[in-house]
Amino acid sequence: MKKILVTGGTGYIGSHTVVELQQQGFEVLIVDNLSNSNIEVLDNIEKISGVRPYFENFDLAAEAATADFFARHSDIDGIIHFAAYKAVGESMTKPLAYYRNNVQSLINIMEAMRVHNIQNLVFSSSCTVYGQPDELPVKETAPIKKAWSPYGNTKQMCEEIIEFTTAATNLKTIALRYFNPIGAHESALIGELPLGVPNNLIPFITQTAIGKRECLSVFGSDYSTPDGTAVRDYLHVVDLAKAHVVAVNRLINGKNKKNMEIFNLGTGNGFSVLEVIEAFERINNIKLNYKIVPRRAGDVEKVWADTSFANEELGWKAEIGLDEMMRTSWNWEKKLAGKA
Repeated sequence: MKKILVTGGTGYIGSHTVVELQQQGFEVLIVDNLSNSNIEVLDNIEKISGVRPYFENFDLAAEAATADFFARHSDIDGIIHFAAYKAVGESMTKPLAYYRNNVQSLINIMEAMRVHNIQNLVFSSSCTVYGQPDELPVKETAPIKKAWSPYGNTKQMCEEIIEFTTAATNLKTIALRYFNPIGAHESALIGELPLGVPNNLIPFITQTAIGKRECLSVFGSDYSTPDGTAVRDYLHVVDLAKAHVVAVNRLINGKNKKNMEIFNLGTGNGFSVLEVIEAFERINNIKLNYKIVPRRAGDVEKVWADTSFANEELGWKAEIGLDEMMRTSWNWEKKLAGKA
């Protein structure tokens, strides 16, 4: 049984990936400092998969604690690294916290990999590295633009650290640049659970629908898009989780073509904020209270993926549509509120 470390494994994408790994027969270890997640997630992972993953609570940006963990768990076959702060808007007001947390944790992990000869790393990157692309859909070969936010900049920096470190060592790495993960597990036992006010669209939609938020803010209606609102490529978190299993398997089995590979993960379709709101209202038969407000700093106008490389080379394809994303998101919110 192969042993995989999932950093940030009690978080939104991490928890779904842990479930998929366990269902594929992997042994999973989780490290998470619970800064944006909840310890009860472990119970729900166990309810879904029948297996409770090993868990340690500490900050991977802390060098000594990270080194100690790897000294005790040097037999890991691969690492999927999610642990990072992830809110674009928050990063504009707390840039140093984002650089310290996102960049230092990666350095500590890669140093431990070098020391203990752990070779396989899947890195959670982001389409934010592209900024506002010149051409859509955006390919992996698109130029990396000057970052629009400290969050996006940390992803760019981490990719560069991985690239240079991979070139200088025997590490094998895959960076997955994903677009906008939404939705929740079919069981409604795990989903997106931001602490405090959500920064992402879907939890703000569902929290408004359930009554936790008075009104949903739509940031900007004057973009150069069909209805004036920002366009994104939304993909279901379970599809995304499955891609991580494919990627770590690819590395462990030596199927990678280069020591560092990069793949876009999305559906290849762009939906505007108003289209997402319409889909949520229609599929769940509920009316949302929303208002148009000025644009938000750091937001890109429109972006969606060219997924052909991931489809062909990884053999992965997003399968779940927008309606299902809206349905599972709402079921998850209702479950949280005890109304499911």
